[in-house]
Amino acid sequence: AVAAVQASSLHTAPPARRILNNILESVGNTPIVRINKLAPEGVEVYAKAEFFNPLSSVKDRLALAVIEDAERKGLLKPGQTVVEATSGNTGIALAMVCAQKGYPLVICMAEPFSIERRKVMRFLGAKVIITPAADRGSGMVKKVNELAAAHGWFRVEQFQTDANPDFHASTTGPEILQDFARRRLDYFVLGYGTGGTMAGAGRVIKAARPDVKMIVAEPAVAPLITSGQRQKRHADGYNDGSHPAWTPHPLQGWTPDFIPLIAEKAIDKSLIDSTLTVTNQEAMETSIALARKEGIFTGVSGGGSMAAALKVAATAPKGSVIVTILPDTAERYLTTGLFATISADMNEEEMAIAKSTPSCILAAPSAPPAPAAPPAAPLKSVGPI
Repeated sequence: AVAAVQASSLHTAPPARRILNNILESVGNTPIVRINKLAPEGVEVYAKAEFFNPLSSVKDRLALAVIEDAERKGLLKPGQTVVEATSGNTGIALAMVCAQKGYPLVICMAEPFSIERRKVMRFLGAKVIITPAADRGSGMVKKVNELAAAHGWFRVEQFQTDANPDFHASTTGPEILQDFARRRLDYFVLGYGTGGTMAGAGRVIKAARPDVKMIVAEPAVAPLITSGQRQKRHADGYNDGSHPAWTPHPLQGWTPDFIPLIAEKAIDKSLIDSTLTVTNQEAMETSIALARKEGIFTGVSGGGSMAAALKVAATAPKGSVIVTILPDTAERYLTTGLFATISADMNEEEMAIAKSTPSCILAAPSAPPAPAAPPAAPLKSVGPI
């Protein structure tokens, strides 16, 4: 009897996945996880953990979608270079897809985005072109268009291509509907980058279950959709400059300095029931709270999404069920403000624990060396040497 009780209490993993032909077959079918400690009493909050994708973000779906769509349509030729603008996650996902399929990849990325994203893309074989911070997200898109025109490269156009929302309509949305089949679901809460998840998953969920309300979150300092102001566009659909409601924010992957065409189409189709805003501090604090109270390791965009979901939960009727999207892993933010208070060295409490027993006590780190004397003035050049 004791053995039976012990056996029943053991954690059992889900059935093993099939053997895959390549890494791309592992994209999608990410789990939905209940939030047990942060959610208010009487309301169920769930998170779709997109960091279970092979390169740890929701953008793995987008990258696979646009490349295979271009292959089917004959727009991408064998060996042709792919070029795209990204805050990092799309670039990392494209680097995975292009590495597996054999396409050279060039990424344009604005200067403020985290250093580790550049390194991961280069590790996967991509070339990364850094654009000035002052030129914002619009600048990296402009650079992509120039490079594509100059070299005959294939533009991914993640902010415009229908392949982006269509893939979410055929994967992300149905996955959520399947997981909540014969269960209550009242709110679908998420932020947006390209608008692909919002437009694709949103339209499928709303079509199947019209009573589900889609709530879109934006940074408090960049409330583009909330402002009600339209995005100025060129005839080809690309944005004409930055949106007037945008100011810089640290929620990488959320809300570029323009409303993407994909997101605008979702607005025009009245898919969005309402919007709300999240402060930078709320997003970071919620990301840390997810890690320390739920064991969920997600970045600031995930923290922002969950902060928005918890705001909805705070005023939702008892019994409500909410699902949100956690786009990526916190490992993408190690050199950002999210980890500013996380030290690599032991703090006083950790040192006290170390000294509570006699062996293997690491000496306190030595003081940093004094700054070096300023270098001597350089010699004037007198010509080639």
